[in-house]
Amino acid sequence: MRYISTFLFFIFCFCAADAQPFSKKDIKKDDNSLLWEISGGGLQKSSYLFGTFHLMCKDDIHFSNNLKKALTASEKLYLEMDLDDPSNTVGALMFMNMKDGKTLRDFYTPEAYARVKKFFYDSLKSSLQMFERMKPSFVSAMLYPMMMPCKQISGVEESLMALAKAQSLPIEGLETIAFQASLFDAIPDAEQAQAMLNTIDSLSYYKGYFVEMLKKYQSQNLKDIEASFATEPGFEKSKSVLLDNRNINWVTQLNSIMKTQAVFIGVGAGHLCGNLGLIALLRKEGYTLKAIVNE
Repeated sequence: MRYISTFLFFIFCFCAADAQPFSKKDIKKDDNSLLWEISGGGLQKSSYLFGTFHLMCKDDIHFSNNLKKALTASEKLYLEMDLDDPSNTVGALMFMNMKDGKTLRDFYTPEAYARVKKFFYDSLKSSLQMFERMKPSFVSAMLYPMMMPCKQISGVEESLMALAKAQSLPIEGLETIAFQASLFDAIPDAEQAQAMLNTIDSLSYYKGYFVEMLKKYQSQNLKDIEASFATEPGFEKSKSVLLDNRNINWVTQLNSIMKTQAVFIGVGAGHLCGNLGLIALLRKEGYTLKAIVNE
């Protein structure tokens, strides 16, 4: 951790004692929570860490009073990316396409390509030709709504932003759209294309998998959430790119960010779990993390 002068260190410690909005009854005795308080380590005020679910049925999104209290005690909301910045939406268009003129047809046999094309026409009422040059992972995102048992779909981040805006809290991102797009570049296009074909061919399995993921998320049992990722086909191979390396980078940023302000950090719940999860990494940096009752 960064060097802090002895004088500032003692000031920070004494201030921290007066900056806890939660009482002992709000602290969980186990680790089964998606909401965590970050204190100690020289922080003036507590910050908060919350595990999100990127896409789910709108009616399933509920925030506890303790979560709202934590957000109110914060000075800024940090998400994986600033979804409130229009430039990120526009910028995404610049990174969607594959390089070197590649198309989806390049990664499939004629028979497999015909299956994908028919699926898009029959199930999505869309022509595959519109997406020929897009990275398969971007195209795969169109399949997610088909796995959900509802028509009104939203994201936890979107609802968090609405709460933050109601409190006039600034919203920031830990990553840029350029960086997030580079994550897809780290996974070969051929692997992305095969993953999309697997999803199409096994849609009923993935529907069930999504339901189980949602149940585990709602249970707030981090060990169960971590275990569910281990069963996802192909995840272990890309875990370092999608989770571990990003967690390490975020902790470096948060070391600086949290020293000067209380922030609320909302990132995918999978980023909280395991030895290289944010909870473990922040503890290694000297912070105290406590699970908060989140019902």
